[in-house]
Amino acid sequence: MRAIRLNTEGGPEQLALEDVPVPEPTGADALVRVHAAAITRNELTWPVDRLPATPSYEVSGVVEALGPDVRGLAAGDAVYALTGFDRDGAAAEFVLLASGVLAPKPTSLDDASSAAIPMGGLTAWQALFEHGGLTAGQRVLIHGAGGGVGHLAVQIAKWRGAHVVAPVAATDVDRVAALGADEAFDREATPFEEAAGDIDLVFDTAGGDRLARSPRC
Repeated sequence: MRAIRLNTEGGPEQLALEDVPVPEPTGADALVRVHAAAITRNELTWPVDRLPATPSYEVSGVVEALGPDVRGLAAGDAVYALTGFDRDGAAAEFVLLASGVLAPKPTSLDDASSAAIPMGGLTAWQALFEHGGLTAGQRVLIHGAGGGVGHLAVQIAKWRGAHVVAPVAATDVDRVAALGADEAFDREATPFEEAAGDIDLVFDTAGGDRLARSPRC
């Protein structure tokens, strides 16, 4: 199969398209035919202790083959996943991954959109619910609501029944409101401390001054 390989520590200039063997699933592993793979900023700095390596840890595709210990999946299933960082990624025609990380691909999204979700979506989910304990009826202030993780946090929090407050750039107000934010406003025109009211949870992807000011809410 063809795969993009990082052979030497460095940036994109160190990537090469190569022919490598198709891995065979054993145990509880699954082999997925890759339809789309996403790459995250700084990702090429992650596997430098095990080069050569294939990047891209977010994938959307179809189950090609299964190890003998896999249950609940079948060849031909459309799936997406965040793959393990200790393995080769999905910038290849096939990727081998633990079957337990696979989830059914969203039927409303194409493969490219599905592959862009796992890392950002899991980051938002874990922060909001596993660390933040957000529940229905609570007010959550989301900084960076127009970004890759933040726009998913808006939708997930709204789905859970939270009241979403989102100070964003002026150009993002309408888009973030359409995603479900109950209060989306221009953060430059209105300081969020004045507009947000009492907040139960702050979800921050911006840091710096915005994070330092957030406890006032």
